[in-house]
Amino acid sequence: MKNDYISQIHSKDRKVLHPYEDLKFRGTYKRKLIVKSENIYLYDEDGNKYIDGPGGMWCNNIGHGNKEIAEAIKNQLEKIDYCSPFSESTEISAELASELAKISPGDLNTVFFTSDGSTANDSALRFVMMYNNILGRPKKKHIISRDKAYHGSTYLTGSITGKDREKNNFDFEKNFIHHLKSPNPYRRKNDQSVEEFCNERVKEFEDKILELGPENVAAYIAEPILASGGCIVPPKDYNKRFWQICKKYEVIYISDEVVTAFGRLGHFFSSEDEFEILPDIITTAKGITSGYFPLGAVLISNKLMEDIKKDSALFYHGYTYSGHPAACAAALKNIEILKRDKILENVKKISPYFFKRLNELFNIPIVGDVRGMGLMAGIECVIDKNSKNPLNLDKAIASRIDEESLKLGLIIRPLYHICVLSPALIITKEQVDDLCNKLYQAINNSFEKLKYEGLWSE
Repeated sequence: MKNDYISQIHSKDRKVLHPYEDLKFRGTYKRKLIVKSENIYLYDEDGNKYIDGPGGMWCNNIGHGNKEIAEAIKNQLEKIDYCSPFSESTEISAELASELAKISPGDLNTVFFTSDGSTANDSALRFVMMYNNILGRPKKKHIISRDKAYHGSTYLTGSITGKDREKNNFDFEKNFIHHLKSPNPYRRKNDQSVEEFCNERVKEFEDKILELGPENVAAYIAEPILASGGCIVPPKDYNKRFWQICKKYEVIYISDEVVTAFGRLGHFFSSEDEFEILPDIITTAKGITSGYFPLGAVLISNKLMEDIKKDSALFYHGYTYSGHPAACAAALKNIEILKRDKILENVKKISPYFFKRLNELFNIPIVGDVRGMGLMAGIECVIDKNSKNPLNLDKAIASRIDEESLKLGLIIRPLYHICVLSPALIITKEQVDDLCNKLYQAINNSFEKLKYEGLWSE
């Protein structure tokens, strides 16, 4: 592309306030400009090719540049571009709701469409508040979440989010939201078994419900795997035991499958197939369209809907773009492709090899933990493997690794001292090798630089 045109684009880009941008340095640097995407790759303005390690933001499940989805969106827009979801219906949104009911676990047969994961989780929580008001339980409003959880960027979902709170200059709701400790077994006490750690976390949850009073606790919301918190995989049966406690105390269980649904773990939804739970509500987004169009959804159980069937109970909630026809067309075609091309099966087949290769990173002294499931992984860097102290420097180690990765043609998602990966689900064995080889070299190069700068000693 012509240099003068690229310079103009960079200049115009400075008018955009990007998510998670450092305001101090805004407008003083050039972000990488992506001009093309295909398969698992992104291409920049200089023609450089990169493996899209994070799969966008956990969302690019069927790979980039899929012309079938583009055509489905185009055809839908030519047929009907928009009508108000407040007063009209479309066949495409009805078809998608029916399909989601079929592929979801249990009796989650009511679907509310949103534009993304934040609004899906916000809508789920607002539904819970309304639910208890209709049932005459106005005090049953407390929400329990966890440290390191991420549930969105609205005021309410930002408040239940448990990561980066100490670095965040936004305000949060504190009166009815509570955070439990993170379920990261890597961070358990040195003399504690994983089973003991799990028991401790389960007890903390039940104790919190009893402290608040079950009559005051409305819902527990949880990602089956804490994605943006560092790809934290809780101990075996942790999720199931929390679900059982929710049933015991009539606390609504909301499973936040914004990341883990639509194949990321090898299933359309992972709650039942992977963790043996039947949530009252599931929220989803991201992989529902593989990132080709903004869409989120809230799936609600028959039981909850039956409980509140009253003549005067109106659902005073909605969005302009709830069930947008183009978004629903993208989702339906995405689901069709996931099924037809056996992409879920590919995840199950290639995941063991993915982690076999990633586990080779333990040979590098600063790599303390490699964790994940399916095709999502987190690599945690530490000062030393015995103390497990996070490798927090003047410049976060994950950012250093990201810089080295980019030189090699790999994009990762740096989270302070953790590197996160969630590549497209169509990734091949050869592409896994390429990704892991580049990541190994990038981490090792960063390690060698730490030693050269005197920031690491054996």
